[in-house]
Amino acid sequence: MGEELFRTTCAACHTTGTDRLVGPGLQGVEDRRDHEWLVSFITEPDRMIAEGDTIATRLLAEYIVPMPNLGTTRAQAESILDYIASANEAPTGETSGTPVAQAPATEEQVLLGQALFQGHTRLANGGPTCNSCHEVTHDAVIGGGILARELTTVFSRLGGPGVRAIIGSPPFPVMQKAYEDRPLTEEEVAGLVAFLERADAEQELHQPRDYGIKLFGFGVVGAALLLGLYSLAWSGRKRGSVNQEIFDRQISSI
Repeated sequence: MGEELFRTTCAACHTTGTDRLVGPGLQGVEDRRDHEWLVSFITEPDRMIAEGDTIATRLLAEYIVPMPNLGTTRAQAESILDYIASANEAPTGETSGTPVAQAPATEEQVLLGQALFQGHTRLANGGPTCNSCHEVTHDAVIGGGILARELTTVFSRLGGPGVRAIIGSPPFPVMQKAYEDRPLTEEEVAGLVAFLERADAEQELHQPRDYGIKLFGFGVVGAALLLGLYSLAWSGRKRGSVNQEIFDRQISSI
């Protein structure tokens, strides 16, 4: 059970070796941290951060992304720790979770990721587009949502393996729910990672878009057009009071 739990809830951010993804590698973690502290942090990381736990606060400052509360029970946490310990005891080369070196991104992958990010190309399994929750400063991408973090510099913050791990196996509850039955394909993950890497590298060449003035201008023009159409549609309408016409006919007949 520990291995399965690690792969589904931990592997997006951690390896059982020394390699860093979103969070630190976990080799020898029980030699560095008290067992009870580890169990508490795995089960309730948000509470420990909120209460100002010294180690939890320092880890957040170093790794930027807070560890989410995944509803892990104490028994599950114990099982995960047992698996990490057993993985650390495996012969060299058998440690799971070590990231594989990725080939340089192609221009086709960058363009695919750009199209996927803003929804010009639908995700194969029907998942929501990235910019429904995230923003990226890039001239070729329309403004995105603010439900989640801005991603322009995510590649610098987390590195390629970290970005790939989060997109491929989301560790955050909202993302997990959104893509629960609609996972991204390997091709889509590679494309999005390539686009985010390019956006990070070229961030100085792009400017945040200000949609306020444009939206106001389009609103005024649209309202004027609608009023003009309504005026044309109603140009043949009856003017004056029906009762007045009846009254005038009665008076003229006297």
